[in-house]
Amino acid sequence: MQMIIIMIFIAGAFLVQMGLGFLQIKHFSKSYAELRRMGKVAIGKKPGKVRAGTIVLFAVTNSGKILKAKKMQGVTVMAKVRDLPGFEDKNIKTIREEDLGHCNKLLKSAILDAVHNYKVIMSGGEIPEKNSPFKRMMLQAERVVSFKK
Repeated sequence: MQMIIIMIFIAGAFLVQMGLGFLQIKHFSKSYAELRRMGKVAIGKKPGKVRAGTIVLFAVTNSGKILKAKKMQGVTVMAKVRDLPGFEDKNIKTIREEDLGHCNKLLKSAILDAVHNYKVIMSGGEIPEKNSPFKRMMLQAERVVSFKK
């Protein structure tokens, strides 16, 4: 009987987590669409494994002028997209780490990632996709097996 109650509790927690995750993605998509209507959107991220993760969105003109900035930072699915003041009318191409003294470490990393991504895309390059933890583990196992041969 106790095992059934524990299983029901775990299943309920999983469903609540899924529902909140869906709402978070819906909110993010709405914010992204709002910025996309203004122009191009530069996105930077600093994923958190145990700590808070951070995503930054910049709506920019063709010349790189930032029209609006938003961020989503937090550990849980309760993190919301919020305005990021202080970047409007700046040029994304000229943002450097020294300009980000008012930002926390994770936010700085995400902003610098957005700047890097913008520069790479605008110069005609592609952003390489980072491997998932599972893929990294599989690649490492492959290397170990091929090394032994």
